[in-house]
Amino acid sequence: PQSTNKEMSAAVEAASTAFPKWRDTSIQQRQRVMLRFQELINKNMGRLAESITLEQGKTLADAKGDVFRGLEVVESACHIAPLMMGETLGSLTKG
Repeated sequence: PQSTNKEMSAAVEAASTAFPKWRDTSIQQRQRVMLRFQELINKNMGRLAESITLEQGKTLADAKGDVFRGLEVVESACHIAPLMMGETLGSLTKG
């Protein structure tokens, strides 16, 4: 799908507005957001796959595979903090 210039500008503006707050969000809080995202993907996997089928013309099986691969990326993001032990992690606490 193609976006209009107006839609693209709105997305950039929304991201620019949200970034300062996200930047100051602790790793634990970000992890909670990603865990909720993971939950929503799992809950709506069928609907997401159907949407991909309608929008891209893929078979339902292929679309389900796409959703599953996306879910794997989210799951990796949910568990990145423990994998980074021994490395520098900023924003662990507020203050």
